[in-house]
Amino acid sequence: IQEIEDKLKTKKLSEEAAQKVKKELKKLKMMHPTSAEATVVRNYIDWILSLPWGEKTEERFDIKEAERILDEDHYGLKKCKERIVEYLAVQALTKHLKGPILCFVGPPGVGKTSIAKSIARATGRKFVRLSLGGVRDEAEIRGHRRTYIGALPGKIIQNLKKVGSNNPVFLLDEIDKMSTDFRGDPAAALLEVLDPEQNSTFNDHYLDLDYDLSDVMFLTTANTLGGIPLPLQDRMEIIQLTSYTEFEKLNIARRYLVPRQRKECGLEDVEIDITENALRTVIHHYTREAGVRSLEREVASLCRKLALRVLKEGKEQKFEIRGADVPKYLGVPRYRLGKKDEADLIGLTHGLSVSDHGGDILDCEVSVVPGKGKLVITGLLEKGMEESAQAAMSYIRSRAAALKLESDFYQKVDVHVHFPDFVRKDGPSAGVTMATSIASALTRVPVRSDLAMTGEITLRGRVMPIGGLKEKLLAAHRNQIQTVLIPKENRKDLKEIPRRVLAAMRIVLVDHMDDVLREALCFEDPEALFGPRRLVLEYRNGELIEGDEPRAIRPSRPPPAAPGEPPPGPPPEQPGLS
Repeated sequence: IQEIEDKLKTKKLSEEAAQKVKKELKKLKMMHPTSAEATVVRNYIDWILSLPWGEKTEERFDIKEAERILDEDHYGLKKCKERIVEYLAVQALTKHLKGPILCFVGPPGVGKTSIAKSIARATGRKFVRLSLGGVRDEAEIRGHRRTYIGALPGKIIQNLKKVGSNNPVFLLDEIDKMSTDFRGDPAAALLEVLDPEQNSTFNDHYLDLDYDLSDVMFLTTANTLGGIPLPLQDRMEIIQLTSYTEFEKLNIARRYLVPRQRKECGLEDVEIDITENALRTVIHHYTREAGVRSLEREVASLCRKLALRVLKEGKEQKFEIRGADVPKYLGVPRYRLGKKDEADLIGLTHGLSVSDHGGDILDCEVSVVPGKGKLVITGLLEKGMEESAQAAMSYIRSRAAALKLESDFYQKVDVHVHFPDFVRKDGPSAGVTMATSIASALTRVPVRSDLAMTGEITLRGRVMPIGGLKEKLLAAHRNQIQTVLIPKENRKDLKEIPRRVLAAMRIVLVDHMDDVLREALCFEDPEALFGPRRLVLEYRNGELIEGDEPRAIRPSRPPPAAPGEPPPGPPPEQPGLS
């Protein structure tokens, strides 16, 4: 009891907590030391006195140092880094700001959990992590009331005691994996924790006191927003993390993964050169993912096999792995790349798709056979894509005269639209692809094989904007596509595209389906069918061409190549990637 009184004098408790401890201490003095109730009261007082009331670690407000730490630990993740640096800048000016509550949403393996550790290092705060995957009980968050035998505070209070600071970076991992049962809803309990207006008076069931969480920087992670209730989403600032592009993966492998695996396999003092082409081969043919976990596993496998060679052949010689050598180490390639056909074919159009694994070429095939006007759509399509195919067919029927088709052609044939890849497909960006394939199959005019397209179509033939343009253009570049048709309204998204990708392709911005057919189909005289061409708006070699007037898209950057030098076809092998 004397020890508790001494602690009470030195501890900076809140007024409510100090009164509560004094009251419980008075009760404890009147009890027999061996009684069960005395043990409960003593544990309760110990918990209150062991919490970090007002104890804070000193924050670091050096913006340049924070940027250096964030860039040192992670490549990319620009939005996350900007948000943290903004917070530090405001905190340095005001000296008091409620901790932000950020939610990082993205596919597995893109660095959501590890960026939280870097944020703690950059801000000079302590780091604590609580995994919410599979949590079903509200008491995990709020604790049990003292009336229960063996009652404890919730995990929030327990982790604050463990870290010994009142302003740590607190990571709530996998917030979308919580579920509910008869014991309550933990997501509802988190509403108070993650609300900046309420968490200054967080009430744990065990403590039955107001505890101030407003200085804690809460970070949460999730794979999808679907598993997070809307009221909880509303309390957090959501930052979407997209999948890494191939350029980003290449840089991550060179800067982080290869050095780490060399160290783990004891190859630091051995002269080893894993070429850029070898890393590209691993990325394209041995992994298909949004993040870099599988890539790290494959790099680790390469390093282990190299370690075996080093033991057999000695450390003195230099070991080099080129692109052609990778199958010797990792076996037969698992994924194929480069679906572009050499010849122009009737009814086959290259579309562009995006998934959690990045962008890809999505082929659309159309076959026309004698029949009674049926439209069949296959290829694991969701409802939205089936409706896009029907809208595309209606547009072709409305343009039958311009395409030199009979007015009742649809009553005499069955049209089969098929997407060969056996993966589920959804989204509103394949309308123009289906319309082009249908027009090609009906007119018997081939589609250009070096061209790909993306965009949604309306019944009037307008081309609507789409999402995921960056991943789609990177996929087209990877597959050596020369021309890409995109909706005119997506022009603003071209700022995110790496400079060398823009320089390697011709990108045509279209706003009507007639312009798509004019570009994609190998007509001898498209002017006779669709009339004179409208205003030309396209990018060639990274230059905007509007009418006949070329304009630089990004005048602040140097041109990608010297005058007269041809643009690169497949991605060139050079380390300076943007």
